Amino acid sequence: MPQAPAAQAGRKPSRIQLRNRKRILEAALEVFSTHGYRGATLDQIAAEAGLSKPNILYYFEGKEEIHVTLLNQLLDAWLAPLHAIDPAGDPLDEILTYVRRKLAMSRDLPRESRLFANEILQGAPRMGPHLESVLKPLVDQTSMIIQGWIAAGRLSPVDPRHLLFSIWATTQHYADFEAQVGVLMGDVDVHAGASAHLEAMFGRLLRPNAAMGQGRQ
Repeated sequence: MPQAPAAQAGRKPSRIQLRNRKRILEAALEVFSTHGYRGATLDQIAAEAGLSKPNILYYFEGKEEIHVTLLNQLLDAWLAPLHAIDPAGDPLDEILTYVRRKLAMSRDLPRESRLFANEILQGAPRMGPHLESVLKPLVDQTSMIIQGWIAAGRLSPVDPRHLLFSIWATTQHYADFEAQVGVLMGDVDVHAGASAHLEAMFGRLLRPNAAMGQGRQ
């Protein structure tokens, strides 16, 4: 197999080479998000990209390298809203802003969400080390921030990790089950309604007086 252009003699890739890699990755994202890793083939990726299979193999060693490249790119984007939570900010505002950002990603990046979901459903065979070395420390850090807010009486008592799981489940649902949501909701603005609902739901859950208010009912 010929070396990929970027690897030849240590030269920087040209604009055409960068464009072709981007074209291949965009095509692969469409194929993987539709068919999953196991159902996707290099022939499908080549057809979607409008390139020959040998041309695909000029830039990537095979299907797995393409998939891992996409997952690595996705993980950086996926974790950005979690990195953006400000320990010095207003706790409820920070959490609700995180919910909004995650919902916006489901609206704008549905294929990426399904790519990630498919990998996790398979047991994270290619992403497992990243979950352990990248995602877990960030979730641990964020959980400590949330627990600190709770201890200071600035949020209602919740389990920080289960809170994050709930946010992921309720926001990513709109991407991962997009076809079902579209059928059930019809022509309404799904994400506007989802945003209002999720902000109200998490707001009621997390406001410091929410638990006392429930106790008085």
